[in-house]
Amino acid sequence: MRIPLVIAACAAALLALAPCGEAKTLRWTSQGDILTFDPMAQNESLNNTFNDYVYEGLVRYNKQFVPEPALATSWIKVNPLTWRFVIRRNVKFHDGAPLTADDVVFSFERILKPASNMKIYAQGVKEVKRVDDFTVDVITDGPNPVLLRQFVDAKIMNRAWCVRNNVVNPQNYAAKEENYAAKNTNGTGPFMLKSREPDVRTVLVANPNYWDKLEGNLTEIVYTPIGSDATRAAALVTGEVDLVLDPPTQDVPRLRQNPQIKIADGTETRIIFLGFDQWRDETPYASVKGRNPFKDKRVRQALYQAIDVEAIKRATMRGLAVPTGSMIAPQVNGYTDDTAKRLPYDTVAARRLLVDAGYESLEFTLDCPNNRYINDEEICQAIVAMWARIGVKARLNAMPRATYFQKIQKFDTSAYLLGWATATFDGLYTLQSLVRSVDPKGGADGNFNLGKYSNAQVDDLIDKVKGEVDDQKRNAMMREALALHNADIGHIPLHQQVIPWAMRANVSVFHRADNRLDARWVRID
Repeated sequence: MRIPLVIAACAAALLALAPCGEAKTLRWTSQGDILTFDPMAQNESLNNTFNDYVYEGLVRYNKQFVPEPALATSWIKVNPLTWRFVIRRNVKFHDGAPLTADDVVFSFERILKPASNMKIYAQGVKEVKRVDDFTVDVITDGPNPVLLRQFVDAKIMNRAWCVRNNVVNPQNYAAKEENYAAKNTNGTGPFMLKSREPDVRTVLVANPNYWDKLEGNLTEIVYTPIGSDATRAAALVTGEVDLVLDPPTQDVPRLRQNPQIKIADGTETRIIFLGFDQWRDETPYASVKGRNPFKDKRVRQALYQAIDVEAIKRATMRGLAVPTGSMIAPQVNGYTDDTAKRLPYDTVAARRLLVDAGYESLEFTLDCPNNRYINDEEICQAIVAMWARIGVKARLNAMPRATYFQKIQKFDTSAYLLGWATATFDGLYTLQSLVRSVDPKGGADGNFNLGKYSNAQVDDLIDKVKGEVDDQKRNAMMREALALHNADIGHIPLHQQVIPWAMRANVSVFHRADNRLDARWVRID
């Protein structure tokens, strides 16, 4: 019986694009763990990275971040409000079920359900209709110039599997709900979930029936979160892991000198920024009672001008940051240099603004993750010290990312630090998510506007951008919206994150500006 078993194993390996007996395992790490495997429960980059391994959209990005066919082989515009997608034939989910138009219709219905955190990727979709087994029509509520870019992260699930496992509705992550899809998967992607131990170890194996060929040669992915900076770097040097997505900034120069290590550098589209409660009449975590200091622009501006971003870049980030005054990065459509200019660092002016607003002193809590962004807690510590110079006592409340996102997504915060990468590479994604007023019905508008900043003129511009197909007019409106938001001090941008990926010398990757490690392109020699 051994011969057939060996043959079967070799066949599976060949299908996974690795020679029999040469299984290639990528062992990699970052400081935090995956939040959930429900592809519609949490819109967060590391989480989306792993869902990319398991699930697919109708389209995907190539290396130039141009949408290309994935589960759809082609598409046409039937009319200005209708897109027709032809579904790829002979694609199977990991449990063997065939992909059909019914799964696509079901998945878009699921992504638009109340608990979904991914509605932004179906922005403007009014309905998805089945035409036949392998054709769907996407009807939009207006012209949508970025529909294909949105659909990259609109993942397709198997309807029958969801029904069978009682996960027709997405996991409500903010409410700490658990469901079967959070720890179990059934996608069409190049890798299948083998085992999941939260905060310990996650293992994926190559899908032997994958419809596409991979450029890389991985047959297995082992992800182990390592919170300690020193331990994470040491694990790479000793060969316990093959790749560190977020090497400690202080260790990067030393790692560059190690011949067994190589570094892939790149600026990320992610902007690190601060947000503030601007909607309550009394904010919950401040010393002031009966009013909300963050509703006063002078207070927000004082906090802004008290932050020395160059010092953070130099001392905290060790050069791995690009200070900015914009909520979008230069790689993103809609960026302009004039909307990226920062207000000057000026503690005297900041102190004056605070006093003019009626606050000789001010105390509040700053919520901050401690294992999500590069040196996130250290950034918050530096800012707290800077604010102290103008009479602000901020209590730092740092916590792991899993707890952090559950807290702030319930608007349970007065002040917070967040990072935002523009997944579509178009400014609308950021403007609609962070700057547009929160939709009281739970739609995509303002889904990460956690301080509930609101400006009716800005909202009107963003709504017009959604359907404007003239690039020049569209970009002019995005520029105006960003300028108005800057004038309001709607948020305080800090810097664009620079990401060096550190890996063993035999590992080859394609460094992506969205900080997602694409396993399709990883090779181990």
